[in-house]
Amino acid sequence: MTERVECAVIGAGVVGLAIARRLAMSGREVVVLEAEEAFGTHTSSRNSEVIHAGIYYPTGSLKARLCVSGRRALYRYCAEHDVRHRRIGKVIVACDETELAGLGKYQAQADINGVEGLRLLTAHELAEMEPEVRCVAGVFSPATGIIDSHGLMLAYLGDAESHGAALALASPVVSGRVESDGILLEVGGAESMSIKCGRVVNSAGLGAQAVARSIAGIPPQTVPPTHYAIGHYYTLSGAAPFRRLIYPVARQDWLGVHVTIDLGGQVKFGPDFAWIDRVDYRFDESRETAFYKAIRRYYPGLKDGSLQPGYTGIRPKIHGPNQAAPDFAIQGPRDHGVARLVNLYGIESPGLTASLAIADQVASLLDA
Repeated sequence: MTERVECAVIGAGVVGLAIARRLAMSGREVVVLEAEEAFGTHTSSRNSEVIHAGIYYPTGSLKARLCVSGRRALYRYCAEHDVRHRRIGKVIVACDETELAGLGKYQAQADINGVEGLRLLTAHELAEMEPEVRCVAGVFSPATGIIDSHGLMLAYLGDAESHGAALALASPVVSGRVESDGILLEVGGAESMSIKCGRVVNSAGLGAQAVARSIAGIPPQTVPPTHYAIGHYYTLSGAAPFRRLIYPVARQDWLGVHVTIDLGGQVKFGPDFAWIDRVDYRFDESRETAFYKAIRRYYPGLKDGSLQPGYTGIRPKIHGPNQAAPDFAIQGPRDHGVARLVNLYGIESPGLTASLAIADQVASLLDA
């Protein structure tokens, strides 16, 4: 027997839940299909939990536009829904004279992207702000913050459910087909079922391409390749030596390890970057030496033995090694030719920050 539903959102990560919330609050009947036994178990819970300002992203890109508008909306949302967060700010540091040009580029791009409040810092000013950091100059971003990602997902889910949405866990989409009056999805799990959907949003994150390829009628040439990149996070034992996030200027010849601080005050270093061929969260402790070397470029006071293995996260990539990083791929009917379907691919950082703006974008594409 085939069930019927107005909207199906595939994937209950932070972006999928934001979309489900947006659609439910607009009066649509929504079911969220999640393959795992809990929501947000992959990219949404294995990240830096940073609210990004929108500094780095290319002019006019979805990442730039949706990050800036999404960040503003997210701060308002967190304040209104008591989601734990702090606008603690971020310092981007140049560790030597060769990196000063990079600071200028960041400030120029931030201005183009509409990021407010950035200002250059001298070494003396930075020493007063962050005494443990050693650098020749920096840029301060007051709009950057940290957030409780699980609390945010709970809030999105609560909003969606209070407007009639239903979350189906352990319900993987195993196949489907495009039909004249909607999309038929075959859902596995303990109680497999067929669901006829008027509208479908594929927000399956690491599995988005596999889901799209399993649905007959989605042109295969519109589905990008699948690539994965793993990042490791180490935690720092002892009291936090920093009050803000610390990001080194990006360089190709060393590990650009960031400092993040969670809402409990725990300092984390990471992520690093390595290509992998499958989703595998095992921690490679051999990376420790490279972490110490990278961190000591801006934090020379780091003591031996103070780094502890933390966790890993995997980025859903739609490009491979030696290829330029593309924009978010948010495909509506004009892109793939299937009515009332939106596929989201490569939604990595700043996906969490942009989640509310992405949800608005998806809603407009579904109605196009």
